[in-house]
Amino acid sequence: MDLRVEKTRKNIINAFIELRSKKALEKITVRELCELAQINKSTFYAHYQDIFALSDSIEADLVSNIVKGLSHPETIFERPDVFTRELIMACVAQKNLIRIIFSGNQEGHLSRRLETSIKDFIFQTYPDYRADAEKNIFLSYCIYGGFHAYQQNLSYGLETVIQTLGCLNQKTKEAFLNQNPA
Repeated sequence: MDLRVEKTRKNIINAFIELRSKKALEKITVRELCELAQINKSTFYAHYQDIFALSDSIEADLVSNIVKGLSHPETIFERPDVFTRELIMACVAQKNLIRIIFSGNQEGHLSRRLETSIKDFIFQTYPDYRADAEKNIFLSYCIYGGFHAYQQNLSYGLETVIQTLGCLNQKTKEAFLNQNPA
């Protein structure tokens, strides 16, 4: 990619993150973003349709980085405790950016995007799982439940949260397998 294009894109993203750390997504204007990034509006529109498309692109990149932080997401069915630890640690590594990008009205987007990305990755490896209701429900439970519990219980300490959620997900998997032997 052209270095000038990449530099411009980085300037736009950095300006957006700076503005987003101070105000709601809906309050950010292209004009103020362009002033901060030191570009003109036509340059912005050459890269993004609008502020929401820019935000969507940043969200997608952030979630992609989190999923890349998982060594083998498909192990959720064999070792949900390991998966839970990796998912939480991947989120911790991006916590400052998560706090900025997924604040306000965007707060619920992260868990939905994580679920979609992780499921897509797993379904590439195990295409039959896409139509398996029980596996989809288990994935949703581990991803949404784990992420929500992580966010709501950090006052107990990160390691306590990770160990507890990992144990719960492992026990859920074992109970499920005992109820539904292969």
